[in-house]
This record gives sequence, structure tokens and C-alpha cells, in this order.
Amino acid sequence: MQFRDALTVPSSRAWLFKGKFGLEKEHIRVDRSGKLALSPHPAVFGDKLANPYVTVDFSESQLEMITPPVGSMDEALGFMETIHDIVTENLADELLWPQSMPPALPEDGSQIPLAQFTSEHRALTEYRRFLAQTYGRKKQMISGVHVNISLSETLIEKLFDSSASEHSLGVFRSQLYMKALRNMMRHRWMMIALLGNSPAADKSYITMCPDLPQVTPNTCCGQKTVSVRASICGYKNNEDFVLDYTDWSSFHRLVRDLVDAGKLIHEKELYSPIRIKTHLQTGEITHLEMRMLDLDPTTKVGIRPESLHLLHLYMLWAMTQDEPKPFDSEQQKIATQNQYHCACCGFDSKIVGVDGVAFPHSSKKEVSNFLSEISALVPAGNDSYSEAVRYFQNQLDSPELSPLEQSRKGIHSEGFIEYNLTQAKAFQQVSSEQTFRFNGLEDLELSTQLMLREAVLRGIRFNLLDRDENFVQFEKDGHTEYIQQATKTSKDNYATILMMENKLVTKKVLHAANLTVPLGGHYTDAAHAKADYFRYQAKPIVVKPKSTNFGLGISILKQNENQQHYDQAIDMAFAEDTSVLVEPFVEGREFRFFLINGAVEGILHRVPANVCGDGALTIAELVALKNQDPLRGKGYVTPLEKIELGQAECLFLETQDLTVDDIPSEDETIYLRENSNISTGGDSIDFTDEVHPSYKRIASLAAKAVAAEITGLDMIIPDIDIPASAENYSIIEMNFNPAIHIHCFPYRGKNRHLNSKLMTFLGF
Repeated sequence: MQFRDALTVPSSRAWLFKGKFGLEKEHIRVDRSGKLALSPHPAVFGDKLANPYVTVDFSESQLEMITPPVGSMDEALGFMETIHDIVTENLADELLWPQSMPPALPEDGSQIPLAQFTSEHRALTEYRRFLAQTYGRKKQMISGVHVNISLSETLIEKLFDSSASEHSLGVFRSQLYMKALRNMMRHRWMMIALLGNSPAADKSYITMCPDLPQVTPNTCCGQKTVSVRASICGYKNNEDFVLDYTDWSSFHRLVRDLVDAGKLIHEKELYSPIRIKTHLQTGEITHLEMRMLDLDPTTKVGIRPESLHLLHLYMLWAMTQDEPKPFDSEQQKIATQNQYHCACCGFDSKIVGVDGVAFPHSSKKEVSNFLSEISALVPAGNDSYSEAVRYFQNQLDSPELSPLEQSRKGIHSEGFIEYNLTQAKAFQQVSSEQTFRFNGLEDLELSTQLMLREAVLRGIRFNLLDRDENFVQFEKDGHTEYIQQATKTSKDNYATILMMENKLVTKKVLHAANLTVPLGGHYTDAAHAKADYFRYQAKPIVVKPKSTNFGLGISILKQNENQQHYDQAIDMAFAEDTSVLVEPFVEGREFRFFLINGAVEGILHRVPANVCGDGALTIAELVALKNQDPLRGKGYVTPLEKIELGQAECLFLETQDLTVDDIPSEDETIYLRENSNISTGGDSIDFTDEVHPSYKRIASLAAKAVAAEITGLDMIIPDIDIPASAENYSIIEMNFNPAIHIHCFPYRGKNRHLNSKLMTFLGF
């Protein structure tokens, strides 16, 4: 059965878009005037060879970013965007050059700094010296994107079962990849036409490409040029080698012959538009690496999702195509010339078919036919891939809307350096606004995302053991740690966690340690709790479940003169737990102390959910307006939570003789909750440097009393400027799983970088 026929089988088709996907890309670092940054590789990213996400390519000035293999193109792009944002955030006064072709380079190419390595890895530096001598340092500064794709093993097995192949599964796998490789190499000019985006170069590069016309004193740009990078004067070997694509062993043997003959110093020196990647132990093909994608200077990360989906479809399409002729030397020369012609002139170039004759129709028509064919591969409901095909079909109809033409227009109007520098500065600003998110993993709670971002910065590998539970494994240099939701770690023992989870036990332990806590009633029966209303009537109280987190089921009744309200609060608490506490309400402001290893690393005052009136909008409308803030979301994936208008909020408004339809006067603050949890829509304000040190000492004593290494302690303090005494504070809660994002991204105040401090505490 042919691959094309097998794809009609539902059991195979379901696995068509599964697999593993990874991205690599290079960017040159430049200063704010657009000149090549001559500074060393930023020390913040650690050892070049130890960080799996951020390293260098040819030059110290050329960063390389790498994602691990992940389960979808969208996740790979999200991961790359996160690496990009982290790098941008840590570049100080430097920028990432957004274009594949380099910025203004020193006239003397020898001033371009080679990547430097320790004496133990001197061979890496020597290899770069060889490349500099063979190709020139300027050419090695060309940057781009590499897209790694492996088919789903389940898909391969299903195709193998349908094929009646006489070969082993391993040989069959190699045959699939080699067929894809041959057809992709044959037709690669189409990818250049659709994805090329390096139409220009700075004058300093012109010695490498003398035929590129100058359009300004410092800018060289052809009217029809699609990709200088993919052209005859772009990133390529000095010789266009003819290879044997019959099968993997033949291909590998010929490349080894080129190395033995001294035409290549190493197999990795073969700058093919598509590389075969193999397993280190078995030597079998694992995936293909597509290297023909230019950086896109019209988008922050330099890669569009549509481009990635197109490349994936291109690989699948290549497996379905018949091969009327062997991909021999003649066919390889045709394919190479088609690439160069298309890079030079786009759809105006004369493209030759496999028969050696120019197409009877335009090359644009050929690409349109290709898009129709790959569209048929996309099953109904796969919106990402369908959108990608439509995106490129629209560009055929309206090429002026394409990223290539946007780039060309910007370069012509502003100049090569000026246009790309403007883009780099704008992208830096966008990255600076997204420092709390791990793109592609937004379903994780935010504190976990922050820990993963810190792992990328420090070069710590991570594995999502249970994505739904935010359970992560971190590993670096043989050291492994497991965490759940950022702050559940191996550092706290089980008894400590159970103690903090049980508010009654926490109170008793702290009270025994001579620390002030609110004493009150403990109930395991709702009827009994309601019958005791007379004990609390007209007294300010807090009703809360014995074991809960995130403020669930907690009510504060300041007046407590209505038993119906009291009974509702009891019912809400019992809905969260089988045991409930009723405690006296302590006057003062509530502060969250975050402690690591006995030290207070952050203090927040949490303002209860509130709105500020404007004299025109209702409370419900003001809530909806405040919830439009992009920092507010649901599910702990943004620094602030959206304000709800549920039973608890409506009950609290009722105690103020208000409803959601009332209109507050201008500048009047209306509180929707008494408890100030961020999880219930509260605002966070950093007070780490304002609270009197005596309260920090009390918090440390409390952590020691319950033997907690990581905890979030809630303390009521009437006046933070007056030293602590037994009468002027009360510890109302200790949390075994405190959020860190509220300290990293407070509503007002400093970022306390708790993700960094936790990673250090964990031994990384």
C-alpha cells in the first residue's frame, strides 16, 4: 500500500499530525544603534555547552536558541517564544537582530569574534576557525530557523503493517524519511517562494554578493529578491555536492567519502537545506531537519505558526508523491538551480520540472496546485493546518500582504539597518510585557510557569510528569528535584504539610510556641455550628473550612447581626470541608509573608476584590471593566484573578445594603469580599521593605515551629511601623502551597523573583 493510500485509512490518518517537533534559530546580538555587539556571550545563560536552550553558533555575538522535542508545532513555537522572551529580557542594553542577513559588519571580517570555549573543548573553536578561513566570517553570520520533525511511531507502525513490506520496521522507517527527503529536495524552491524573507543585505556584506543592487547608500536589495540567504551567495557550501539519496546507508557512505577526500572537514559541514538526523546509538533515522526557513522580521519570535504548519504539510506531501525519475546528479542540479533562481527572482524565475523543461504555466500556478494538494491532506476540524493553507493561498492572490513584501517595503523606505533596528526595539518592548507567561504551556498554573521560565534561564532540563497536576521533574548535572505547583517540594516533610493544611493544628502548634493566633470554635456538624450563633452574635467573626486553600469557603462577617447570613457562611464552609472554624475577626491589615528556609523573601498586602465607582456604571459593569485587564485571568495563569460575582460576593454586598445593580459614586471604593485572597480577585501590593523587621522575625519563628521550609504565612497587623508585641498581630493561617506569582508580579511594587530564589534553594 502506498503512503498516499494508507492516509485514507482512519486509524492511520488519526496519527498523521502527531509526532515530535523542535525548533532551533540563531540571532545576532546588536547594540542599540544596530552595530554588531562585540561583548561575550551573556554570562546570565551560564556555560555555552551546558545550557540546552541558549548557546552560541559561529560567533560570540550569535545566539542560538533550541527547544526540546515536543508534541505539536504550536507547543514548539510557544516554547521558542518563551526562550526568545527570556533572552530578550536578559540582554541588558542589547537587542536581537530580527533578520537572517547580518547587520553592519566590521570591514575587516577578522574583527567578528569567534565563539570561545574552554581548553577542554578547544576543538569547537578550531572548527570555527576552519569555517572562517573556508567561507569567511561574514557568511557565517547569516542566521535562520531549523525545523525538526519526526513522524509518530504509531503512524509508522500502522503504515508498515499496511505495506506488506519485506523489510524490517527500521528499514521501512528509513525508506519513508528518505522518500520525503528526496521529494522535498526536488521541490524545495516552492518553500523558498512561500517562506523566503531576506530580500536585502547591508552594504558591508556586498563583497559576498556583488550582484545585489544598491537601493540606498548602505542597503542592497533586489526588486524581486526573495532570499539572499538561500541564494548562490548565501549560506551554502562552496561546492554544490552531488549525493546519493537512494537510501540512508548510501547517502551516509558518500558523505563520509567527501570527508575522507578532504572536501568536508566534518559531516556537519554539509550545509544541505534538509538534514537527516539519526539516533546516536542505533544510527537509524529519527527525524528530518529543515533548514531553509529565513527569520521573519515582521514578527517578534521570527517564526510564524503558518510557516511551521506548511513545512509539516510539505514533508507529509513529499511522502505521497510519485518519483518518475531517480534523484540522480541531473535531478539534483535542476533542483539546486531552481532554488537559486527562486531565491533571486521569486515567482518571476524560470523553474524547470523534473523532465528538465520549464513549466508550461507560471511557477505561481505550480505552487497554487501544491497548496490544493496539501489542503486535501488536512482532516476536517484541524483548524491550525487549514488556516495555514488559506494563509499562503491568500498571499498568492495578494502578494503585497505577505511578510516578504512588508519587509521589502520597510527596507526600501527606511533602509536595511534602520528598518530592522526599529523592529528589534518594538519586539523588545513586547517581550518585556510578557515575562510571566510560558507560551505553549499556558494551561499550567502561573507559579509553575515561572519556575519553568527560570529553568530555561539556568539551563535546567524539565519534564512534565503530570501536566494536569503541574508535577515537574527538574534535572541538571545529575541533580534531580520534583515539584508540584512550584512550592510543593521534597524540602518539606509530610507531617509539616499536613500540619499547615489543617488550620486547627496550625493554631495549636503556633499557640504552644507563644505566638499569637485567633482562638475560636471548631465544628464538625453544621447544625451544632449554627446553634452556637448566640456565642458570636454581634461580634466580628471569620468562618472558614479547617483544611482548604486559595480562600475557598471563607466568609468574614464584621457585624454578624443576621443569623441567616451566619448560617449561609457556615454552609459555604462545610461545602469545602467536613470541619469548620469560627474565629474572632482581628482588626488590621492582612499581609502574606513568603518564607524560604526560614527567611522572609516577600511580603504582600492583599487588598480584597474591589471596584472604584465613576458615578455612571453599576457594580456589575465596573467588575466587567476591571476584568478586562490582561493581567487578570482564571485558573492562576495570570498574575491577578478575575473578580467573580458569585454567592460570596453578593452576600458581602448585601451586608453593605448593596446589590450588583447599584451605581457607586465617583471615586467610591466598593469591596466585594472581606477576605483578601488574590485567588478571589484581590489586588497585591508589595510591602517587603516597609514592614517592621520584628514581624519578619515572628514569621520566621512560626515557620520554625511547624518545621516549614517553604510557606506562605498570613498575618494581621494593625500598624506595620510599630514593633510587634503579643497584642498587636495575629497569625491567621500558614499555607503549604503558597503562590509565588503574586510576589513576582504584584499589582504594585517590586518583583521579588521568588522563582529564582526557589531554584537556588532547590540546589540548582
